[in-house]
Amino acid sequence: MDKTTQLELEAAAFRRLIAHLQQHSDVQNIDLMILADFCRNCLAKWYTAAAQDKAIDVDYEQAREIVYGMPYSEWRDKFQHEATPEQLAAYALKSKS
Repeated sequence: MDKTTQLELEAAAFRRLIAHLQQHSDVQNIDLMILADFCRNCLAKWYTAAAQDKAIDVDYEQAREIVYGMPYSEWRDKFQHEATPEQLAAYALKSKS
């Protein structure tokens, strides 16, 4: 596979992941952290870092808006729930390993 095709496929997969996460706002970031060691905020940080590597000015809040599909504060108000004691315990246990 040539590099251009690989890059196009990776970009398409990333867009699909972002769309999937936007459609599943019921999945909380802590759930993602517990299961996969990354969350929407991690994706935004990676996006920002990739932009910096290319000398493109995308700050963290801009990247979060791309990942969340809206300003983070709006997403938080609409969809984010307080972490349950069970979620916090699972995250603490995962963080120890």
